[in-house]
Amino acid sequence: MWTVIYIAPNKAVAEKYQKAFADEGILAQLKPVGSQESIDVSVEILVPESEAEEANEILTGIMRS
Repeated sequence: MWTVIYIAPNKAVAEKYQKAFADEGILAQLKPVGSQESIDVSVEILVPESEAEEANEILTGIMRS
C-alpha cells in the first residue's frame, strides 16, 4: 500500500525529493493533485507504507538543509 508523505508545491520540488529517495533506495511515486498535469500544480509524493518512516526522516533532513 502506498502512503502520501508530502505534497510538494510543484513538479520540480517533487522530482527533487523523488531523486533523494531513490538515492537512498526508496521507491517513490508522484501524483499530481487535481486533473491538470502542469508544472505549477501541487504533487503528492507517495512511498510504500513500510518505508514511510524512513522517507519522512530523509525528507526532514532535506528540508532542514
